[in-house]
Amino acid sequence: MRVSKLFTKTLKNAPADEVAKNAQLLIRAGFVYKEMAGAYAYLPLGIRVLEKIKQIVREEMNAIDSNELIMTTLQRKEIWEKTGRWDNSVVDIWFKTHLQDNTEIALAWSHEEPIVEMMKQYVSSYKDLPISVYQFQNKMRNELRAKSGIMRGREFIMKDMYSFHTTKEDLDAYYERAIKAYKRVYDRLGVGDETYVTFASGGAFTKFSHEFQTICDAGEDMIYLHRGKNIAVNEEVIDDAVKELGIVKDEFEKVKTAESGNIFNFGTQKTDELGLYYTDKDGKKQSLWIGSYGVGITRMMGVIAEKMSDDKGLVWPVNIAPYMVYLVSIGEKGSAEADKLYEELTGMGIEVLYDDRDERPGAKFADAELLGIPYRVTVSDRLVESGEFELVQRVDSAQETLTHQALVARLKQL
Repeated sequence: MRVSKLFTKTLKNAPADEVAKNAQLLIRAGFVYKEMAGAYAYLPLGIRVLEKIKQIVREEMNAIDSNELIMTTLQRKEIWEKTGRWDNSVVDIWFKTHLQDNTEIALAWSHEEPIVEMMKQYVSSYKDLPISVYQFQNKMRNELRAKSGIMRGREFIMKDMYSFHTTKEDLDAYYERAIKAYKRVYDRLGVGDETYVTFASGGAFTKFSHEFQTICDAGEDMIYLHRGKNIAVNEEVIDDAVKELGIVKDEFEKVKTAESGNIFNFGTQKTDELGLYYTDKDGKKQSLWIGSYGVGITRMMGVIAEKMSDDKGLVWPVNIAPYMVYLVSIGEKGSAEADKLYEELTGMGIEVLYDDRDERPGAKFADAELLGIPYRVTVSDRLVESGEFELVQRVDSAQETLTHQALVARLKQL
């Protein structure tokens, strides 16, 4: 992609009403556009990051035998009435509306009930189980206060997965597979070392659920963390954890975090509420055991922007950067040589964002740093004369001067 073909422009300043660091940087760099508080449009560069995050999650969910689908955003009132969650006193973040025939419907804040309802068409026997399905879906939540940029919004993209099992033991085994898959996701996103499986409130059907909490100063949660034992407990359940798990509170440090994922064991609650059953080997009707597993896709983009940035701008991990190389041309000879290099590198499958604008070098370098592309390659008149290229790493500003052959060999290894 040539920068001259991008309709977005970088900004020196973020909107005055935007206080979250992640949104300030993403808006300035042209990754997102703020429609209103809690609602952001994702622009070409932002989409590339989101799609790479989604692909990492997709690969790991596929690896544990889950099937991808897409449910509807429009949802039926009667399904949620069966579980009591249509009541605004139970769920207070609904967006509700009416069809032309005055039928009351809602915009999805979650998909647990509709997916369980759908499974009635596909599950009848123990032979149909287990089943796991997941989706990437826009969720709509009427939050009282949307804050923290794209880390907490009224409209956001989430990966939610649901698994259906004949027994508690089968669900427990899959639950552990999901935990391992989530750990691989966070490792690949570059935040695995600071993301912890955290005990959290489990509600009425289990003592604890599990959250994935990433250490982040802009987060809204507090956890008690024991790094040596790799144990983390959400502040809201720390007293219960002391009693139930036998931990010593004084041995834990209190740190601020952002919830980047969660997994939850529903037991047979949803089956019984919605009337989803299967017939076992003896012909008897049985309840299904159900697990729910979520990852905030746009939230992860915000968490990473918060954590992996500096005073110059964003610093994307290699796995999710919108492009691998930011190519800068300087001067007439530099531009001609950069054109050739751009065609060569893209032909090799290397993702290049080529700053071909008639702009001063300082502005190009500043944009390269703001956008956070992992590697910057500069082609200038001076370098062309010596047959060299400048390669700079965004993460640590390490700089090298390489021949054409050495540069291409180096970029092929990325």
